[in-house]
Amino acid sequence: MVSACRRVGLPIESLAPRNAVPVNLAVHTLILVLLGLTSVISLTFIIERGWALRRNIILPQPLVDSLDHCHTRADVNTVLRFAEHHKETPLARLTTTAVEHLEWAKPDNVEALQSRARHEVSQMERGLVVLEIITGVAPLLGLVGTVVGLIEIFGTMADGATEASKFADGISTALWATLSGLSIAIPSLVAWSIYNKRVETYTIEMETQLDVFLRRQYPNENGN
Repeated sequence: MVSACRRVGLPIESLAPRNAVPVNLAVHTLILVLLGLTSVISLTFIIERGWALRRNIILPQPLVDSLDHCHTRADVNTVLRFAEHHKETPLARLTTTAVEHLEWAKPDNVEALQSRARHEVSQMERGLVVLEIITGVAPLLGLVGTVVGLIEIFGTMADGATEASKFADGISTALWATLSGLSIAIPSLVAWSIYNKRVETYTIEMETQLDVFLRRQYPNENGN
């Protein structure tokens, strides 16, 4: 076959599979598209969660102050007015739940409040799982891109037609995929850690505020 190609003037490289380059190009394109999509999703959730988890959105200071100054049932109406004014915040919704069930026994009120609190915490954690997934997936996508690039480079070397400079350029291009994956994963990991800690801190503060509030509203059941 080789001698026949030489007799008719065809290059030996014509014996190589013709679909190798299109396949590699398609894989590279797919990986770049996935990395680009991952970066957009990550940036979207980083900005959205950063905006949604601001302190005044979760724990509005006027409502916190009203809870601090609420010592008897006579002060509950004031707290309820502040809760209505900030009704879009988690603390206001939890406070409203506690106030609405003040006629119940304290254990029943606490149980109702805990059920509502689990829902509020779940809402605050919305989107964090996406950042956590991107933290693990982005470097793997970058690694796949690097491996595909290296396979292509060494496949070209098998033909004996690769110069040292082209080989170095190929290695550099392949490693850019790993760098891209890490560049997406690292900010996602940092954001996930910060927001996760922020949710934990807000949860503890709301729990403390409402525990003190219920203790004052049930003075004869503080031992429960």
